[in-house]
Amino acid sequence: MRLRLMACAGLLAPFLALAQTQLDTDIAQVREVVRFVPDKALVQLQQMEPAARSATPLTRAEFLTQLSLTHRSLGRYKTALALADELYDYGRAQDNKIIIAKGLLTRAYVRSAMNERQVSHELAFEAEKLAGTTDDLVLRVQATITAGQSYAEQGNYPVALSRLQSAVELAHQIKDDNVPLASALNALTLLYTQMREYEKAWETLGETFEVSEALNSPGRMAIANNTEYGLAVDTGQYKRGMRALLSNLELVRKLGAQRMLATTLVNLSDVNLKLHEFPSALRYANEASAAARDANDEANEATARINAGQAYMATGKVAEGKKSFAQGMAYYEKTGDKPELQALLTEYGEALERVGDYQGAVEAYHRERKLSNEMFEAQRKKAMWELQEKYDTEKKKRQIEQLSHENQAKGAELTARRLQQRIWWLLAIVFAMAAVIVGMLYRKVRQANAQLEVKNLELKAQSSLDPLTSLYNRRHFQEYMRSHNQVERRGANGEDIVGALFLLDVDHFKHVNDTYGHAAGDSVLKMIAESLRVALRETDMIVRWGGEEFLAFLPAIPRNGVDEIARRILGCVSSQPVPFQEQNIYVNVSVGFAPFPLAPGGTPLPWERAVNLVDMALYLAKAHGRNRAYGVRGFTNFEKTSMEAIEQNLEQAWRTGFVDLTLVLGSTPDDPPPSNVVPLKSKSGN
Repeated sequence: MRLRLMACAGLLAPFLALAQTQLDTDIAQVREVVRFVPDKALVQLQQMEPAARSATPLTRAEFLTQLSLTHRSLGRYKTALALADELYDYGRAQDNKIIIAKGLLTRAYVRSAMNERQVSHELAFEAEKLAGTTDDLVLRVQATITAGQSYAEQGNYPVALSRLQSAVELAHQIKDDNVPLASALNALTLLYTQMREYEKAWETLGETFEVSEALNSPGRMAIANNTEYGLAVDTGQYKRGMRALLSNLELVRKLGAQRMLATTLVNLSDVNLKLHEFPSALRYANEASAAARDANDEANEATARINAGQAYMATGKVAEGKKSFAQGMAYYEKTGDKPELQALLTEYGEALERVGDYQGAVEAYHRERKLSNEMFEAQRKKAMWELQEKYDTEKKKRQIEQLSHENQAKGAELTARRLQQRIWWLLAIVFAMAAVIVGMLYRKVRQANAQLEVKNLELKAQSSLDPLTSLYNRRHFQEYMRSHNQVERRGANGEDIVGALFLLDVDHFKHVNDTYGHAAGDSVLKMIAESLRVALRETDMIVRWGGEEFLAFLPAIPRNGVDEIARRILGCVSSQPVPFQEQNIYVNVSVGFAPFPLAPGGTPLPWERAVNLVDMALYLAKAHGRNRAYGVRGFTNFEKTSMEAIEQNLEQAWRTGFVDLTLVLGSTPDDPPPSNVVPLKSKSGN
């Protein structure tokens, strides 16, 4: 019986091998379908599931990978994650590095789709490290691309560039499959675009198209077209971007790729907004929203609603625009994507400002500023922890060196004792040597303590200063104000001497970063810090309040000179060019200010509420044209209102006569600085 079974197995072996080869081919073919038409891929994968689950380990692993990615593309994250975990556990059970690395990568993709970016990045880095120990070139390219994209999402462009260039080099070594090369080139093009290395981006995109055309894959051509659109828009070639998208529209409809169709339609609405073709923008946005709903694609649906909101507002349908904007932003609030939400709030505020809804614009800017401050504070804490960690490392190093010296001293002391026992006549010399060693050690301990004290002082100073501008940070100002007691007094000439708070924000700072890069943005911030040092006195406290926002506290100034300080700040900043890459960048600021203390109804406000009021005045300046300053002079008829009502709507409080405001207009580099300050009368005539 055994011989017959063995003979049958021998006869079946070629058929089993043939079936295995066919299964591998089927899984390889469905891989591209997963990316573009996941619902179709799911049917194919379910048909081959029984055979795939009983196949060889690598075939089974590739099947689980594609099945997980299919569910991810369909928005079924729980199922996708369970399959990714199954894949990883299977790799561990098989003790197979290739399968484990695939499991880590698949987990990373699912976590990224779930907006768990930090977890996704950690998984990607671990997968890249493990894949690098295998001889599977396709896996190594995929892992290197994913790691490079993760570094780019963290803003670490030098490391991202190194990874993606390595991925291209590795992909060139694969002779029988150009899909990894197409993926690597496309990812590198996107990174060059992010880095604003546009010449290199166009060059790499050309190679991407060559490889995609050779693959004869409509899906790969669609990906390349999307990349061309992004690069064209970033370089101001909107018509070229439009052509790429229209070409893409035909491809994705032929493919039946619903998610890619939604993305293409969203981008078409966006480029039409940039070209001020608002009816077309609205039409494409509505089509995109419908396609995204069909594909269960929340991100594209949210973006489509935001684009529709902008188109509605531009055509005068403000209520519809607000509603559509709010629906779109709800998604980003839910996912917690703060950088994206901050950019959207800026766009929303500018859209409201264009249609004259200044109160809505102020509210949007306030929300944007709150987010900006939260992110700035998180970055500051991270920097402080890194600084503390560095200091602790240096401290441990010094302690180790000190212990080493002490051990050497103890060794010398033991040697001295042995010498004392053996050679009495050298006793005096040994005592002298011991005294020298002790003296040296004492001096070293004193030096170490002195260095430690210096480092402690440096750390304390660094903890109170902003590393970019060397201005005081928010934490230092808060500590200062807790113990500061500001009172109004009479000067030598009989004038009222008060304190004053000035809060300023760079106008269109996002545009500077988007146009010239973050290095230019940093140069602008440093220029403003230097301008404030020139405009104000050494005794005045200048603070980097958060992001592109600065605060100045003047402890003693004549009350009638507060407006003049605001005019000086506006003029000093707007007249100072920022040299960057052989060109000059000019920026303006908007300012909110007030004397301090403020005492509505005779009761002085805490400094926190005074800053909040100044912040509201700042956003009135933002909403009413920028490059200007609004100042809170005081309060009238306060018995008929409350501080809470004023804080809720400063502009309304001014219009009804409860707040006295003043307006200081800024100038441009070509205009003389304004010589007048405009007092604002309340609209009620009070």
